[in-house]
Amino acid sequence: MGDDVTTLGRVPGFRSYWSAATVSSFGSAVSAVAVPVLVVRVLDASPFEVGLVNAAQFLPYAVFGLVVGVFVDRFRRKPLLVWASVGRGVSLAAIPVLWSVGLLDLWVTAAVLFVFGILSVVGFAATQSLLPRIVPAPLLLTANARVDQSEAAAQTAGPALGGVLVSVVTAPVAIALDAVSYFVDAVLVARVPVVEQERTRDAGTSEQERTRGGGTNEQERTRDGGTRLWSDIVDGLRWTYGHPTLAPLALSTHLWFLANAAGLTVFAIVALRTLALPAAVYGAVVAVSGVAMLVGASAAPRLGARFGAGRTIIGARAAYPVAWAAITLVTVGIGGAAPPATVVVLFVAFAVHGVAAGCENANEMSLRQTVTPDALLGRMNGTMRSANRTLAAAGAVGGGALLTVAGHGVALLAVTLVSAGAVVVAVCSPLRTETER
Repeated sequence: MGDDVTTLGRVPGFRSYWSAATVSSFGSAVSAVAVPVLVVRVLDASPFEVGLVNAAQFLPYAVFGLVVGVFVDRFRRKPLLVWASVGRGVSLAAIPVLWSVGLLDLWVTAAVLFVFGILSVVGFAATQSLLPRIVPAPLLLTANARVDQSEAAAQTAGPALGGVLVSVVTAPVAIALDAVSYFVDAVLVARVPVVEQERTRDAGTSEQERTRGGGTNEQERTRDGGTRLWSDIVDGLRWTYGHPTLAPLALSTHLWFLANAAGLTVFAIVALRTLALPAAVYGAVVAVSGVAMLVGASAAPRLGARFGAGRTIIGARAAYPVAWAAITLVTVGIGGAAPPATVVVLFVAFAVHGVAAGCENANEMSLRQTVTPDALLGRMNGTMRSANRTLAAAGAVGGGALLTVAGHGVALLAVTLVSAGAVVVAVCSPLRTETER
């Protein structure tokens, strides 16, 4: 592990890439607290409206995710990532500006976050596909773990900082810091030295066909642009959901996103409204997940090396339903200020959630990057993220709706059961014996 870290530090461009991810993660961690406070307290949204606003960030993945994956495979990824970061900074900066002139309401906020989500589709597909061009394959697990460690550190300090900033300078101003972080991200990524060539559609397809043992046919090459686009999308879907390891991993991850988005939507409302937690305490509960994620991310390479990527992912994923079950049990029946014992359990549950995320994230991403050829990375990442975020949007809306209709106890129980379903899918798959990293 130590030798890999030392070697990784000598890889040209990785430090700038890593620094960009770190800065952006810190800004996003602040917004993770500021946005719910803005929506729940400043804009006084109902539970269902909270779900709609959260869904606005995820909906672009359903609408544009598959198409973006195709273009990430056709064009150079570094410029796409730079301009996506600039665009995200501009869109977030609109929130404090509109608030300062009295034009910010629930629907304007949802529209801004929808634009932000479109640019995030491009940014995430590009960044996940760019890293294997910067770092050699044997160092991918260590590189992904380093990025996860930075994200964990950001989630540790960022939410607590976000809670303090919200209390001192208001939620819209705190969101402005996240906007600045994306501009810094763009500058740092622009400094990464990486050689890329724009790929033709035929080149990408031939690479995939070689991987599958087939060949392209002449009729396919002469199709019009729209048909080619659809064909490229189908290639990405076929690779992702036809692969013996990627397919069950994708399904399990989709279920996790559905449950997690619903859970976080419900928890934000329960914590800020039902339990009446101060913004700083809410931020601290979220922050403890970051501390735990840092621990998990630090252990991820060792766990992957010892147990294999697949079993590490399964073991970590089994922790999520335990965490949500604990949150469900301690919040049912509480209609006022939370007793100290409840707050302690919330801290522990989010710590378990964070450790699990840190252990599995680097192993999952490295596994996906390792088994997928470069010409299909954009489409694989776009396909998985599109489905993940689509289900996250459904989870955010569904969680808010279920909370409104049946109460938060039923909503959190549903979250626990869906999380358990994600574990079952992973266990009943070839992931149990997967050792590629």
